[in-house]
Amino acid sequence: MIMTAPPSVFDRLTALADATRSRLVALLERHELTVSELCAILQLPQSTVSRHLKVLMDDGWVTSRAEATSRLYRIESRLDDSAAKLWFLVREELNRTAVAAQDARRLESVLAQRRTRSRAFFSSAAGSWDAMRAELFGRSADQAFLGLLDDRWIVGDLGCGTGWLTAAVAPFVRRVIAVDSSPEMLDAATKRLESVSNVDVRAGELEKLPLEDQTLDLAVVALVLPYVAVPATALTEAYRALKPDGRMLIIDMMPHQREEYRQQMGHLWLGFSREELESWTRAAGFRRPRYRPLPVDAEAKGPALFVASAIRKS
Repeated sequence: MIMTAPPSVFDRLTALADATRSRLVALLERHELTVSELCAILQLPQSTVSRHLKVLMDDGWVTSRAEATSRLYRIESRLDDSAAKLWFLVREELNRTAVAAQDARRLESVLAQRRTRSRAFFSSAAGSWDAMRAELFGRSADQAFLGLLDDRWIVGDLGCGTGWLTAAVAPFVRRVIAVDSSPEMLDAATKRLESVSNVDVRAGELEKLPLEDQTLDLAVVALVLPYVAVPATALTEAYRALKPDGRMLIIDMMPHQREEYRQQMGHLWLGFSREELESWTRAAGFRRPRYRPLPVDAEAKGPALFVASAIRKS
């Protein structure tokens, strides 16, 4: 068997010497992006972006993964020491340029478009969301969190939707703070919870929670990450909002190939793997990440679910 030697530092220097490729690495260090999103940010044709991505992948700077008919690119997370030092120097120079600032602004615009797509779905689906969720997922999501409840806790229902989970949790804990970005969903949640005294409903993004640092004992993120433009940022925010040794619980879909959910459900992501969740939670600062598939509900028509948990460092 012929072993292929890893790229030398000179090979990698050649790859980064091209300004477009350096800009690509800088963007993919911040977020996982598709070719079409990179084209929009760099204002270059797809053929050009794809050609540069191939060079970066061949030289070990970038990796990719398939998600249904899309492919998502990101910086290689395991750069060796020489490559990491080289990239640090190149990034420092790149960040001083006007074009890097323009790329950052266009990146925010692309992420805003992701959020707009998911919000558009919720604007029209608030009235039917509960029935849709029950049809797709059955009762598995409702049962996953019950063993974690404590009557002394302040719980965050992050991405509360119409408040079904908040209503289920509230009788068992000290207080629930329900957060959602959709005005229509918040209206439905407020109506559902109007008779519940220990609930606080707040408008806000999961990527910028309307919560002070170290407020929560438990953060629950149930069936909402597919609508979040940058899921890793949402988990970092949950970490900030949790008390030391506080817990995060995620209930969501395992990776699937139902591309139609992008249109029917407003999903930005088609499920999440163990590797993704563990990588994001560790990067956010959590310890002891866990990921377990849930038993399949025979009556549910949607993808299989998982439950993941992690603990904020003390």
